[in-house]
Amino acid sequence: QVQLVESGGGLVQAGGSLRLSCAASGRTFSTYAMGWFRQAPGKEREFVAAISWSGGNTHYADSVKGRFTISRDNAKNTVYLQMNSLKPEDTAVYYCAAHFTPLDIVIPTTSSYDYWGQGTQVTVSS
Repeated sequence: QVQLVESGGGLVQAGGSLRLSCAASGRTFSTYAMGWFRQAPGKEREFVAAISWSGGNTHYADSVKGRFTISRDNAKNTVYLQMNSLKPEDTAVYYCAAHFTPLDIVIPTTSSYDYWGQGTQVTVSS
C-alpha cells in the first residue's frame, strides 16, 4: 500500500508558476513509477507528466511540454511538478499516482496506476 498526498495548488495569474508536491508513504517509494494527471470540470482525467523510479526517464503531454517539469527525490519520498507559464486551460484538479514496477520506465496511461492521491486544485486566472 502507498498513500499519496498532494500539496501546492492554488490560484495564480496566467503566466505565473506553481510547484506541486506529492508526498508518499508506505512501500519503498523508489520502486514506483510516478505520474501527474489532471481533471477539469466536465472532462476526463488526462495525463500530464510521468517519471521513472530512478528519475532518469520523463515524459510529458504535448500540452505542457516545455512549461512543466516533473522530478522526484527518493530520499524524501516526494515527486514534484514545477509548472511555469501557466495558462487558464491548465485549470484543473491535479492528481499524483503511483505504479509499482521493477522497470525503470515511464507510464503515461491512467489505467496503469494503482494508487492515487486526493488531488489539489490549480486555478489559473486570465
